[in-house]
Amino acid sequence: MITNTKLMEMLVGYSGSHQHPINIAFHLIGIPVIMFGIFIPLSWVSFNILGISITLSHLTVIGFFLFYLTLDTLFALVFLVIGIIIAQFSLVIGLQPTSGNIALIAFLGGYVLQFVGHAIEKTIPVLIRHPIQAHLAAPFFVIVEIFGLLHLREELFLKVNKIVTERRKNEAL
Repeated sequence: MITNTKLMEMLVGYSGSHQHPINIAFHLIGIPVIMFGIFIPLSWVSFNILGISITLSHLTVIGFFLFYLTLDTLFALVFLVIGIIIAQFSLVIGLQPTSGNIALIAFLGGYVLQFVGHAIEKTIPVLIRHPIQAHLAAPFFVIVEIFGLLHLREELFLKVNKIVTERRKNEAL
């Protein structure tokens, strides 16, 4: 039984604008690519804590992880693993002389995918309506979509889809 109303509201809001399979696929690719583009310059700033090199990209992943823990523990843990992998890859690429160009291309390319996906779906991106919420929640929704594609946590997806369908019926009246 899902009792976290904040999680349900976020999932229903997201799902309402992300039904088309191409839009979902573009988000599954584009959002991690945007993260990669952002993490490259964040990887340029590092410091040592107890002999361990920590970058701003690592701290960003930890910050998002802590926020996502308030929504769902399992989704947050999966995000942590994927986020650290992206942060580590960004660290390696950040050492290359062309890393600034790579970061820019990744960042812009990821956003192009988002906008093309929403054009196909004929919905307004959450980024336009709620830019801060969109940036905080987008990586979380990638994890949720992965679970959906793998048919994990079916009860959650059935409940979200039922609410989305009900809201669409009410809006059509």
